[in-house]
Amino acid sequence: MRKALLVALIAGFGPGCFYSSEAGKGLELRVDKLQKDNDALKAEQKAQAEKLEQQLPRIDQKIAEVTKALDSLDEASRRSGADTSVQLQKVIEDLAALRGQVDAYTHTMDQLQDRAAATAAVAGADIPRPTDKKEFFQLAQSKAKAGDVTTARTLYLEFTQKWPKDDLAGDAHFAIAESYFAQDKCPDALPEYGQLIKNFPKSKSVPLAYVRSGDCFSRLKNPDAARLAYEQVIHDYPKSPEAKAAANRLADLKKSATTAKKKTK
Repeated sequence: MRKALLVALIAGFGPGCFYSSEAGKGLELRVDKLQKDNDALKAEQKAQAEKLEQQLPRIDQKIAEVTKALDSLDEASRRSGADTSVQLQKVIEDLAALRGQVDAYTHTMDQLQDRAAATAAVAGADIPRPTDKKEFFQLAQSKAKAGDVTTARTLYLEFTQKWPKDDLAGDAHFAIAESYFAQDKCPDALPEYGQLIKNFPKSKSVPLAYVRSGDCFSRLKNPDAARLAYEQVIHDYPKSPEAKAAANRLADLKKSATTAKKKTK
């Protein structure tokens, strides 16, 4: 029961040359450019989000000013009607200007997201797909070894969709998870580790998938889930190198918990 809950927790969180050498090099350059463009888009999105966050306090302030102005109309009415109208109109105009800036930022971010999605969709689109599953998997592996993470991930995902029950699909899930883990994208890595553990329990990569899942939970500040993952490795694979690694990580968790308790006293 405990193991089932752990698996659910993790899962709840995807021969020959197929083109000429010259074409292959050109493709590598194009995909590399796509990856760089995608990174640039993400950086631009982050900058736009930061600008938006900087504007939000000013908007809140203006809203408060408008509310205050409306609440004090009785007092303001004792002044010149013209003065009250001018004051309120200025506040409303300032608020409208800030809202316009927010709308502009939001529109820009939507465009950036659309461009990023289009870039990801294009990655690997012009690569011929083998019909043989082993050749297909080898193509994905070759892209991963060449450092083309985006295309490799796309191919591995396609493999899991074409041959979901094949043993190689488990390896594909693990490869996808590892690529995300290497980029510190644990929310994306965990479901892939979960698919391996749940659907391919006899895979040789399962012990490491448990350890990696524990590491992800630890990075996500969930020490209880991390502990469960590490303990499962030790229980199911007591003589494995992964069990030893899990034991070391458990010790680190206990040290961290003890240190945290001392600081709260």
